[in-house]
Amino acid sequence: QMKKDIEGFQKLFRSLLQRRGPSVEWEKIQKAPEDSIQSYDKIQTQGLLGDVPPLLSKLVVVKLNGGLGTSMGCKGPKSLISVRNENTFLDLTVLQIEHLNRTYGTDVPLVLMNSFNTDEDTKKILQKYRQSRVKIYTFNQSRYPRIDKESLLPIAKGLSVSGDNAEAWYPPGHGDIYASFYNSGLLHTFLQEGKEYVFVSNIDNLGATVDLNILRHLLNPPNGRRCEFLMEVTDKTRADVKGGTLIQYDGKLRLLEIAQVPKAHVDEFKSVTKFKIFNTNNLWISLAAIERLQKENAINMEIILNPKTLDDGRNVIQLETAVGAAIKCFENALGINVPRSRFLPVKTTSDLMLVMSNLYSLNAGSLTMSEKREFRTVPLVKLGSSFTKVQDYLKRLESIPDILELDHLTVSGDVTFGKHVILKGTVIIIANHGDRIDIPPGAVLENKIVSGNLRILDH
Repeated sequence: QMKKDIEGFQKLFRSLLQRRGPSVEWEKIQKAPEDSIQSYDKIQTQGLLGDVPPLLSKLVVVKLNGGLGTSMGCKGPKSLISVRNENTFLDLTVLQIEHLNRTYGTDVPLVLMNSFNTDEDTKKILQKYRQSRVKIYTFNQSRYPRIDKESLLPIAKGLSVSGDNAEAWYPPGHGDIYASFYNSGLLHTFLQEGKEYVFVSNIDNLGATVDLNILRHLLNPPNGRRCEFLMEVTDKTRADVKGGTLIQYDGKLRLLEIAQVPKAHVDEFKSVTKFKIFNTNNLWISLAAIERLQKENAINMEIILNPKTLDDGRNVIQLETAVGAAIKCFENALGINVPRSRFLPVKTTSDLMLVMSNLYSLNAGSLTMSEKREFRTVPLVKLGSSFTKVQDYLKRLESIPDILELDHLTVSGDVTFGKHVILKGTVIIIANHGDRIDIPPGAVLENKIVSGNLRILDH
């Protein structure tokens, strides 16, 4: 395995050294052709029920499970954080696929792409799903050496990932899935079992459920031409200005990420008018095509240079790739503009507040927006730094506020919420340094700004 990892790293490092100029020339960027990004409504069909089992028999679900919960103040894999009714991201994923398998009498497998950071803890927890109706497989993404920013030499002193050497290694982004999946032998196994497509998504995107309309569109294309790579995109809002977008470049569909955009054009890239859609990272890819391209060594993705500062102050670089960037290597690639509900990522405690609230109901592992919400848009929630860690966030909320009629919430400083608080419209709560605001139980705040000092103490 280590030999394959080093070979993969050398390939990436070599292309870094050979890189000349920017990876995209702005002048050559063209708008993606109309028929290359189709509306989800167009592929939605009635009367799916009869032929669902044959469709599902061709599917493998892969969840990207390499990330830790450190950004939310948690130890261990992010997928083991509780997000709803004591269910973790992983629990919800297993529930969704188990529901599919029970409903249609199928055997859709779940595959987790772990990293060396998450593998051990994930495998321990998998014991609890032994009785569930889902076959769960795991494989590990590669382990690459971090390189010194100045010398470009690896900082590792040896091959171990423990002790002083722990910081010398990193998992190289989710673009590594193609090589790792292929090298694990699982790809070959699934092809032999007659599987045809893999649905890949981030495990922290709670909207990324198996969609039967998309699966049918792939397996029974209206024009008879099979699509090797389908990317789910959705309409950009002001909150998504940094998300990658689909463009036409050298006659192929291509993913354009903000890191590739020349400084002079960043504002243009962020504009909602020119680039109207962004990549959700929900991807449907032909297994046979992955195998073919891997054998031909023909999957080339743009390198992402990710600078990091280690605990000891050393500046290092991580060479990474993104799974969606390979779209240009596949034949007959397609974008589908899906409803926003298929993009529900939980990256922060602000996102966590949304998915834990009465804005959503939970059914068989899937979250759906409440019918009681008049506007189908998601409120904008910005919780300040006192709420960053899940532990602190839970301490500060006696119960999750009712946000059915909320448009925008900003909270800053030392703020706590009592039970059964209702928030409507735009609510801004700011406790300045040294002040504290306790929102009393049962409070209803509608289009209010709360500032100053409000203490509620037990008598």
